Amino acid sequence: MNFIWDNIFRQTDKERTLTQRLRQNVLFQDLTGTELRLLENIVNVRSYRPSETIFRQGEAGVGMYIISKGAVNIYVEEMINATGELQSVPVTHLSEGDFFGDLALVEENSRRSATAISAEETVLIGFFKPALLEIAQRNPTAGVKILLRLGEVLGRRLRETTAKITELKRETKTT
Repeated sequence: MNFIWDNIFRQTDKERTLTQRLRQNVLFQDLTGTELRLLENIVNVRSYRPSETIFRQGEAGVGMYIISKGAVNIYVEEMINATGELQSVPVTHLSEGDFFGDLALVEENSRRSATAISAEETVLIGFFKPALLEIAQRNPTAGVKILLRLGEVLGRRLRETTAKITELKRETKTT
């Protein structure tokens, strides 16, 4: 018990994890220490139990989530047949460091294109559109950095989707 010599400025594990997770995310990797501290005060951290719904397909989307701990499964709901029954079709499994829901940061009146459900005990960092707008207003440089990275991410995803659609069309023609 050598509390006199303890570093009172040392971050707690929780704070260090939040800082590290934000800095590791592509959207925030260009932020300075000051800009990152502003972001830390704006994001929301929430824990989810296994199989807890984070959001459902069709709901209003207000922001994105970074997986700090745990895992999330993404599903789309499709009609099985003329009866109108819905079936959950797995799209992907995301783990620590991954992020999802980012389209809601740029779309007006965004609707979720899929359902997100925690696969295990999960901790998510929520970054919502009002927070992005606040950062852009309080620190325009930080806002531009985040928006440029967001544009890169969305552009990359669009290119990947276009390539996949092209591949599926080719496969359909050859069948």
